[in-house]
Amino acid sequence: MANIVELKNVSKTYGKIIKTTVLHDVNLGFEEHSFNSIIGASGSGKSTILNIMGTLDKPSTGEVYIKGKRTDTMNKNSLAELRNKTIGFIFQFHYLLPEFTVLENVLMPYLIGKARPNEKVIKRAEELLYLVGIEKVKDNLATNLSGGQQQRTAIARALLNNPDIVLADEPTGNLDSKSTESVYKLLREINKEYNTTFVIITHDNRIAEKTDRIININDGKVCGEFTPDSYKKSIFVV
Repeated sequence: MANIVELKNVSKTYGKIIKTTVLHDVNLGFEEHSFNSIIGASGSGKSTILNIMGTLDKPSTGEVYIKGKRTDTMNKNSLAELRNKTIGFIFQFHYLLPEFTVLENVLMPYLIGKARPNEKVIKRAEELLYLVGIEKVKDNLATNLSGGQQQRTAIARALLNNPDIVLADEPTGNLDSKSTESVYKLLREINKEYNTTFVIITHDNRIAEKTDRIININDGKVCGEFTPDSYKKSIFVV
């Protein structure tokens, strides 16, 4: 199956006087419809990789492709359009707008720069709320939700524009173990039902083992790729 995202010889350096290189010549691709995780210690460069894939940041050197289009040379307007149509984001902190309802927060990707949502868009938002299991609280303000409900709202929001790719950065980092399990089960169901490609950053081995492909990042380099079975064996090797 073809790669939907590709990084070719990507490096990233921050600073002009004192330079810090956080990615070193990374080559990485993700197939369409796949369910992947990226693991690594804090500061290893995994979030930088996710930001570059999501066009939120650009590499210092190297090339980035999404659906065959090179993105590191695109201008801001082209990037914004591609991002809005192709990529959904889920973060550790849900970033819901507290003055809006659950439904309004889910509609936010459509509302940005557009007119009032039509019935078709509203219906899709309501269907997504049903999918993630929080349709009964759609009129609640975002502040009147549990942590799990807030993250489910963020997931529904990420799916509103029917993205081909969902990038998730520690999406359950603030949730208890029960909520974590239910959220990852939901992400897997979305992957299978909609053929959405997932790339998930996690520090939790239990979560990484639920994905089909596990990529280990260390000091800004890809230092290993595993299947769930080979990963389970590797973590017991001293």
